Amino acid sequence: MSIQKKRLVIAMTGATGAIYGVRMLQVLQQQDDWESHLVISNAGLVNLKYELDMSRSELYALADITHGVDDIAASIASGSFKTEGVIVSPCSMKTLAAIAHGFGDNLISRAADVALKERRRVVIMPRETPLNLAHIRNMASVTEMGGIIFPPMPAFYNKSNSIAAMVDEGVGRVLDMFGVNVEGLYTHWEGL
Repeated sequence: MSIQKKRLVIAMTGATGAIYGVRMLQVLQQQDDWESHLVISNAGLVNLKYELDMSRSELYALADITHGVDDIAASIASGSFKTEGVIVSPCSMKTLAAIAHGFGDNLISRAADVALKERRRVVIMPRETPLNLAHIRNMASVTEMGGIIFPPMPAFYNKSNSIAAMVDEGVGRVLDMFGVNVEGLYTHWEGL
């Protein structure tokens, strides 16, 4: 008898911060009871190469299942395909706007829309600064629909001594929202 793995969609856009999506896939790859579904935009692929010198095939090797960004007929485009939710990491302001307004023009915004309509968890990791009013209103809209806005801002109280540790802290906190608990990825705050 096989056990059904929990499914989690990792979507990556062209915003800076490709390391967050890559690290999530690396962590999920080590979890026997999780199945990762990856979708990355064309701009995300450009950014992946620029920031991490990583190819599409290297990224795809980290995911259990990959989907083309224009494949609106993919499994993750339907609410009947059970997932734990969607993480958009990093999330461009274009994709945030599409999600906020239900504009499912590609598989990333459609997968997020499906998760929201099915009342599944959606976590958006927006990468932009400073923010204009349209960005803030789009974040508010997604929040009002039940999504979670989680800008990847490093915490300094944990005294991380590397970028990798700061990334792990953000990745650990987001994955923890889905019940993926990885010992040593980050330290929970215990108070002073």
